[in-house]
Amino acid sequence: MTYMTRDQMAARVAIDIPEGAYVNLGIGLPTKVANYLPREKDIFLQSENGLLGMGPAPSPGEEDWELINAGKQAVTLLKGGCYFHHADSFAMMRGGHIDICVLGAFQVSVHGDLANWHTGEPGAIPAVGGAMDLAIGAKQTFVMMELMTKQGEPKLVPSCTYPLTGLACVSRVYTDLAVFKVGPDGASVIDMADGVSIDDLRRMTGLPLTTHHPAIA
Repeated sequence: MTYMTRDQMAARVAIDIPEGAYVNLGIGLPTKVANYLPREKDIFLQSENGLLGMGPAPSPGEEDWELINAGKQAVTLLKGGCYFHHADSFAMMRGGHIDICVLGAFQVSVHGDLANWHTGEPGAIPAVGGAMDLAIGAKQTFVMMELMTKQGEPKLVPSCTYPLTGLACVSRVYTDLAVFKVGPDGASVIDMADGVSIDDLRRMTGLPLTTHHPAIA
């Protein structure tokens, strides 16, 4: 099996973001998606700290530390981009004005439940941020994560065992081995990395995965 790199995962997510979309990229791995959005498409990136019209990451040495995203990473601003109050940003998120949000996760259930703010481990630092607002406020929620934990446990699960961020909010899960559709009918496979089979994914996750594309076998 060939595992996709995090940059390849980000590029795969970017393919599924349509022109004209208003998109929020969550802290961490999802921020990489900004580097792979085609310049010829008008896609509007919003950050919860009050930015609209973010561009890709700046080149090394060209960072402006007055211009950062919600994860305190230096970003660029495209022509026409703007700044606004933090409260207005959350009103945008909660008011259904975000078409797609891309979030990281500890677990996603086959029905689209999301757990991404706390593992429940004693001493772990919870970090809910704006994830709950985005998960229920965005029209679509995509998740980017490795399919397996470092301990070899699947992160796509029948039901979440970690504290929940949102119920039935995720529609797609982008991992280093496959892309999944999740929802009321369970999990199905949309796309896979090179050398990966549906049987590999069933074995690794323990899930009765179906295929969403006739070319996948």
